[in-house]
Amino acid sequence: MTRSLWKVPFVDPSILGMTHGKTHTVWSRRSTIIPQCVGQQILVHNGTRFVRVTVSSDMVGHKFGEFAVTRKKTVHKKKTKKKK
Repeated sequence: MTRSLWKVPFVDPSILGMTHGKTHTVWSRRSTIIPQCVGQQILVHNGTRFVRVTVSSDMVGHKFGEFAVTRKKTVHKKKTKKKK
């Protein structure tokens, strides 16, 4: 569900104070990417570690959480036959 047009996009106050040329860490995955973030390298928290994301102009308007996957691919062990 998208946010209403009459509401402004949510941006965490810590993101507004970002300066260029420095890598920033972001825990607020729900924050919207704004145009002043374009060209920066940002570390987005995915629950266990930080994922490096380089923001491009195509990402403006999306959320930071969309670019840091939180789920791991499941790996199933192969069954081996027991030798007697």
